Amino acid sequence: MSRSEVTLMSTATASTLTYNHAPVDFAPARDLPLGFMEFLLPLHREFTPRQQTLVRHRAEVLEQAHRGQLPQHLPPSAATAGEWRIELPAWCRDQRNQMTGPADDAELVVKMLNSGAPGVMLDLEDSLANCWANLQQGIANTHAALEGRLTYFDKKRNQDVAIRESETVIFTRARGLHINQAGVVAGELMSASLFDVAAVAFGVDARRLRHPLSFYIPKSESAEEALWWRDLFRAVAAARGWPVRYIMCMALVESHPLAFQMEEFIYHLRDHLLGLNLGRWDYMASLIHFNLHDPEWVLPDRNTIPHDVPFFQNLRELLVEICHRRGGLAIGGMTALYPSRADAELNERALKILAADKKNEANCLMDGAWTGHPDQNEIAVAQFPHPNQLDARRADAERYPDLRPAPEGVGQRTIDGTRAAVRTVIRYRHGVLNGKGASLLDGYMEDLATDRIYRLMIAQRMLHRDKVEVFDGDGRSVPHTPEFVTQLFDAELERILRELPPDADSSVIDKYREARRVSEEMIRLGEFDPV
Repeated sequence: MSRSEVTLMSTATASTLTYNHAPVDFAPARDLPLGFMEFLLPLHREFTPRQQTLVRHRAEVLEQAHRGQLPQHLPPSAATAGEWRIELPAWCRDQRNQMTGPADDAELVVKMLNSGAPGVMLDLEDSLANCWANLQQGIANTHAALEGRLTYFDKKRNQDVAIRESETVIFTRARGLHINQAGVVAGELMSASLFDVAAVAFGVDARRLRHPLSFYIPKSESAEEALWWRDLFRAVAAARGWPVRYIMCMALVESHPLAFQMEEFIYHLRDHLLGLNLGRWDYMASLIHFNLHDPEWVLPDRNTIPHDVPFFQNLRELLVEICHRRGGLAIGGMTALYPSRADAELNERALKILAADKKNEANCLMDGAWTGHPDQNEIAVAQFPHPNQLDARRADAERYPDLRPAPEGVGQRTIDGTRAAVRTVIRYRHGVLNGKGASLLDGYMEDLATDRIYRLMIAQRMLHRDKVEVFDGDGRSVPHTPEFVTQLFDAELERILRELPPDADSSVIDKYREARRVSEEMIRLGEFDPV
């Protein structure tokens, strides 16, 4: 069992939830659809060993980076020098807004699909807490949504609400290659990516779909991994009796190594890929992780980093240039600050930030972006002047821009920023212990990506405390020793507990204490993988 799985298992102890693991009493004949194990096992035998090899290679690349050998572009190849293009189908050419949310929340799924968004991504990964019940509900909701039969009961209106007919494109985000699914095959780990793709494909009736089955690929770290996904899509299609190119996909660029191999990644998946998406919060976490040894990369407080900071902006422009040169969509990232129907001031600020963020991505010639709330759709779409900008390219686009411009003169490093990070990771982990993969905290939708950023930022400030200053409210530098960070965790936990209702159940308090313990322990043990 991998170190990350051990952490998840220990995290789950206090809440009786087990993550990325089937229940102890799991019985395939009872707990899986009839015939699914026979469908799954040949795929497992072929693809899990390859997945394990790719994961080991990731660890080697990270270790090399921490020794100073950072990711670089690959030598020229047919992927970068050849004449080839993606054949983009008509049904996905308008993706000005892709709305995303956890697949296990039927009400949210229906609301997203009824929002008018050109695309919707149903998430089985970061925003879904991957305990077995949540995963199975997410897969069931995905099947129902794809076939147009998902509903939820609206208590205010005392009626069922169904999905309205629309042209919205539905994607499903499977879990990434770094995650193992345990407990399905006795004594063996299985690729979670494989399990999710197989489960969705096995249970869907392709005759009822409005467009080919489409996935979102997360957390890729090399072009070689694209070959794994290509072969999986083709093997699943063959097993279902579908055409070889029936399964399509988008892919997220959310790791630092992949930023240097985007064109090669597209090339390997060119018969299935529709475009790339800049998953900027996970990318920021990966950028910190790969530069953890370098004091120049100790980032300022997260919410003082502008959306057009050079390490984002240079990657945005390169992603657009590569995608448009090859005929694929270039999609921007998520705006984390959410609107609020109950807080007019917050709502106005959130929608203003949303418009500026999406306008910047449109000006970078992106074809669309991500949101997570139905109230964001109209404003997001309005920032993009046309259904897509596929024919637009910059005359002065750099082929190899600097993808590691140090964040000099950007934002501030403050103790208040560290406190906010500590407070967020405790509350986020508390949500996970309660089976929630994403939580709205202080107006921001926080999921695993932002939790990971905050844990890494705290670790940076501890690791480089003798070289990088972090200031208190009086302008004094305060070294972030392990003891000082422990004091911050203690203080923020007590603050959270004081804010609870007087009659809060003891189990709620116990889970907050466990969330505080696990969060600091993950930082101390260097647990920064995206699980």
